[in-house]
Amino acid sequence: MSAPAAPVRIVVADDHQIVRSGFAGLLDTQPDFTVVGTAEDGVEAVRVCKETSPDVVLMDVRMPHMDGIEAARQLTGSGSGNDRPRVLILTTFDLDEYVYEALRAGASGFLLKDVTAEQLFDAVRVIAAGEALLAPTVTRRLISEFARQQPRTDSSRAACLATLTPRETQVLRLVAEGLSNPEVAARFTVTEETVKTHVSRILAKLGLRDRTQAVITAYETGLVVPGSREPG
Repeated sequence: MSAPAAPVRIVVADDHQIVRSGFAGLLDTQPDFTVVGTAEDGVEAVRVCKETSPDVVLMDVRMPHMDGIEAARQLTGSGSGNDRPRVLILTTFDLDEYVYEALRAGASGFLLKDVTAEQLFDAVRVIAAGEALLAPTVTRRLISEFARQQPRTDSSRAACLATLTPRETQVLRLVAEGLSNPEVAARFTVTEETVKTHVSRILAKLGLRDRTQAVITAYETGLVVPGSREPG
C-alpha cells in the first residue's frame, strides 16, 4: 500500500483575532489539513511562512504594516516551483481593487469571508493541488471590471503572446472567458488531456503560475477585451 499523502500545511493571516482563530480552528478539523502558523499582518505572514514552509496561505487582503498584496508578491515571487506557497485571498466583498491587485501579485484565487466551511475546505484543496481557484462568475467579473477601469499594457507579456501557436491563443481566450477544460475540449472537439497540455504550454511560455494569472494576462495585453466573447 502507498503511504497516505502528507497533510496540507496552512498558514492563516488576518488582523482580526476572531477571524484568524475561527478559520484556523475550522481548517484544523480536517484530517488532511494542518495549520502550522497564524499571523496578524503581512510582515508576520511572510516571516511565519519562511519558518514553516506552508503549502497554502489564507491571506486577508487588508492588513496593517504590510497588506496582503505585498505579502502575496513576496511569498509567490521568491523561491522556485513548489517551494513557493499558494496564496488564497480573503475579502469581505468581491469587486475589490485590492483583491485584483493581489491576484496580479501572484495569488491563486480568493474567497469571501462569509464562505461556508465546505467551500473553504474545497478551496484549500483546489489550491493545494496546484489549480487556480477561478470561479468564472466572480473572478472573471472582478478581473474584467478592473482591467476595464485601469487598462495596462505589459509590453514584455504582450510580446510573449507571439510565441503562442494559433490554437494556444484560442485556448487562452476561452480560459479568460471562464471556460473549463472540458468546455474548451468540447468547443474544439479534442480530449481534455489535449486542452491540459495546451494550458500547460501557455503557462510555461508566458512564465505564469496558473489560470488566474493567465486570465489577467489575456485582459491586460488586450488579447481579450472586457465584455467580448470568442466566436463559437
